[in-house]
Amino acid sequence: MAESVKVAVRCRPFNSREKARNAKLIIDMNGNTTTISDPEAPNEEPRKFNFDYSYWSHDGYTVPATDDGYLEASNKKYCDQKRVFEDLGRGVLANAWQGYNSCLFAYGQTGSGKSYSMVGYGENKGIVPIFCDKIFQEIDQKKSEGTKAEYEVSYSMLEIYNEQVRDLLNPASKKKGGLKIREHPKKGFYVESLRQTPVQSYVEIQARMDEGVRNRTVAATQMNATSSRAHTIMSIIFTQKSVNDAGQEMAKTSVANLVDLAGSERAESTGATGDRLKEGAAINQSLSSLGNVISALADKSKGKNVKVPFRDSALTKLLKNALGGNSKTIMVAALSPADINYDETLSTLRYADRAKQIKTIAVVNEDPTEKLIRELKEENARLMDAIKAGGIVAAAPSDQETAGMTEEEIAEEKDRLKQEMEEEMAARLSDNEKEMEEMKKTWEDKLRQAQASNVGDDSERAKKEARKNTPHLFNLNIDPALSGMIVHILAPGTYNVGSDKAENKPQIVLNGLSIQKEHAVITNEGGKAFIEKVSPMAKLLVNGDPITSKMELDHNDRVMFGSNHLYVFKHPALKKADPKKYGVVTYEMAQQEIAEKNGFDMSSKKTGEDLLLQEELVEMIPMVEEANAISEELDRKVKFEIVVMSPKARGLAHGRTEVCVKLRNLQNELEYIWSRDKFVRRKYLMQEMYENFADGSDWQLPEEKDPFTEPLNTNIQIGVVNVYLQSMAYMIETRESLEISDYRGKQQGLLDVEIIPCDDKGKELTEADDVFVDDPKDLISRCVNFVIKIKTVTGVPNRFKDIYCNYKMYLESEENKTDCKDSAGMSDFAFRKFYNFQVATSQLVDYLQNGMLTISVWGRQEPKTSSRTKNLNTAQIMMSETLAKGSSSASVATMETSGEGGSAVDSNKVAHHFQLAIFKKKQERMEMKMNQMKKMLEVAERNGKERIQTEVIKQLLIASNNQIADKIIARIPKDQGGGTSSNGGGHAPKGETSSSVCTIM
Repeated sequence: MAESVKVAVRCRPFNSREKARNAKLIIDMNGNTTTISDPEAPNEEPRKFNFDYSYWSHDGYTVPATDDGYLEASNKKYCDQKRVFEDLGRGVLANAWQGYNSCLFAYGQTGSGKSYSMVGYGENKGIVPIFCDKIFQEIDQKKSEGTKAEYEVSYSMLEIYNEQVRDLLNPASKKKGGLKIREHPKKGFYVESLRQTPVQSYVEIQARMDEGVRNRTVAATQMNATSSRAHTIMSIIFTQKSVNDAGQEMAKTSVANLVDLAGSERAESTGATGDRLKEGAAINQSLSSLGNVISALADKSKGKNVKVPFRDSALTKLLKNALGGNSKTIMVAALSPADINYDETLSTLRYADRAKQIKTIAVVNEDPTEKLIRELKEENARLMDAIKAGGIVAAAPSDQETAGMTEEEIAEEKDRLKQEMEEEMAARLSDNEKEMEEMKKTWEDKLRQAQASNVGDDSERAKKEARKNTPHLFNLNIDPALSGMIVHILAPGTYNVGSDKAENKPQIVLNGLSIQKEHAVITNEGGKAFIEKVSPMAKLLVNGDPITSKMELDHNDRVMFGSNHLYVFKHPALKKADPKKYGVVTYEMAQQEIAEKNGFDMSSKKTGEDLLLQEELVEMIPMVEEANAISEELDRKVKFEIVVMSPKARGLAHGRTEVCVKLRNLQNELEYIWSRDKFVRRKYLMQEMYENFADGSDWQLPEEKDPFTEPLNTNIQIGVVNVYLQSMAYMIETRESLEISDYRGKQQGLLDVEIIPCDDKGKELTEADDVFVDDPKDLISRCVNFVIKIKTVTGVPNRFKDIYCNYKMYLESEENKTDCKDSAGMSDFAFRKFYNFQVATSQLVDYLQNGMLTISVWGRQEPKTSSRTKNLNTAQIMMSETLAKGSSSASVATMETSGEGGSAVDSNKVAHHFQLAIFKKKQERMEMKMNQMKKMLEVAERNGKERIQTEVIKQLLIASNNQIADKIIARIPKDQGGGTSSNGGGHAPKGETSSSVCTIM
């Protein structure tokens, strides 16, 4: 009978990044209904989705006393780990006992909480460990009740990384380029030679799980990368053997596939096809294929005749049974409840909504063992006959596939397809033989074989016991699941640390970037541990500081070997002696410490934007270290440094401060500023080059594809000029020679800029025209006209050529660009642009009064030849710079990094200068008004006028210049309503109308 895929959605609390951005809640859950609100359209009706389960895990829990303590519910709405298992995992367990295949997979964007639901942490165990524990508990219960059936449990764990399938319980599968996915008429898609490890207890299965986690790509890569970029599939094969009433041996087998998908990611727009991270693209491609499969299956469930594209990715092949075959399937959709993730969360909800429409038909997997063996023998005989007869006929390629191919190429394609089919048949033959051999083995034989292949288990258990009392190192990783997976016990004695290329193999082998053959020595003597570096080129940090001499290690000290091997030193005796002294060390804490030692302010009392910047720094510092280490290994003569750039330094009027990376060529002294996204994309290519180098492959790339280079004709931003527009809000002309400041705030020359009021024809107005306004609001609804002139640039360093400027004014979408000038000494741009606003809006006036015009100055660098680096390699150049600066790390630079010369530009000085011009103009206007008022009084007194008409005074106050004022004053003697001393106080004669006058005392 067909059953719908069960779908559960679960929202998590805000993470640190979302808190830093002051994220708002957009998710609400009521019963099985999940509601999401669009933060950009608060007045629109929220969207509602109905699922089998809607789990609210955002808040409503009690924070435990310890970091790994259990999160207890403090209200009825909160859903804890136990409830998730009872609703979802319990069904998977029941299916296993009944002989049904099951699949439970978690989907969601990066950081949405998939792994928390699947695996959990500390006491908050997820579905997978609880399921594994429960199945053995129930097996033990069945045995104690006298059940005569035999129970066999096997475990396998694989990952799909860049479309390559790897057996995590057999690390050798990575070196062979991964395992092949085969297709069987009955079994469907399966992984050839995947290791199925028999286990007898939850402890054993947990050990296999830990082993698999240690072998994930993140832990095994040459780069020691710090982010899991693979889908992980854990399979538990549960077999129940018994004898039926007819005396036949029956085998009821169920497979539970527990899938932790890699997080979906929104790639930033790059403007160039294929310029994304290869890993991220592979993840998104496979998830997109999964989405297409889900959509097709949903349509098929509605009766539509559609093709389901299972073959589009390795992931969809392996999930074919789970979604469209013999399986009972559950999907957990993990949601971010933050408004900044609205698009991704809505996409996940739509994904889940389609998935619940899929129907699968699960059947009990029960067959007599003898029948299975007979069928496998018959199939092997057919396959052997076909191979011997050479009668394999491959399906001819389609017309679409052969379009544009020659007859010779078509023949080659047919031969290739035939060879593939032969390989497929040979593989099926081999797999069938193995399966028959396995079925003939007793369970005890399988266990003995598994135990023989896992001789390292005893040493792992011994290592766990030793950690309780013996000093040791354990690794820190950005992925908490990988922290503590690599442990080095430091019993009394001396331990050499280095690479496996050393003549005498060191006790602690670390491979990868910046690790010397003989790197460091750790000594445990007299209950104390000491560390010192051996090679002068070795990079060794303790608590963020470089080590230059032998030093004693304390409990919880953070030790960095090379560029990215980060460890914590543990000394159980020291902790036991003073437990309150030591806290918990995390990867983030260790990276923040390194950042602080490099001059960054990492204090916690910051605004949301500052916290976000801090988070980006913690993320970027190890990346930059890694890129520099690759540059050293490949001798690329390039160094990367972090720069923190304000929006003004980037030529923007608004925005937030961002982390960027400076590329500095150590040979020709060229510098380029890369955005964070561009650097990350380039770093992937650097990693690929290094991996090819380490494998002995051809790693060189042509210059146009080399991630360490920029074309010589690349224009860079020399600096910016910020022109405050406040004077134009008062219609005062601006004629200034302004400082060009680079990203470090250093002066790089002067730019002559003019902004002059003009009439509606573009004719420039002079001071005599006097269009000054006392209040910018007076410009609203008036015609406002002015010209912007960019005249000359002087003083730019002579290493720059082809100088030009660009800017955007007000609401302009296109940039205005000056002509390009060859010389940097003194260039005359003669740029002029007329702006005519027929009706000035309040928005325009506000822009003029409070905004600024940012003009960017660009140029091309001329390479230089540095004699000091001529005979040095990259590592030697970097080391000499580090020693010269005396810094802890040569990879980090801040905005305070010294430049070529010149003083720092005072960003407030320019603003004060413009304000001074306005105040000066206002003062001149006030003095003019006062002089006009004095003149008016003198004329009134000479003509015996004791009172002056209000209208005359009003017109005099708004007079824009002296000529107009003189005409107004000239009317005073002619005023008949002003009154004189002969009329007894100036009252109007009886019978005459009094004019509107005021008395100036």
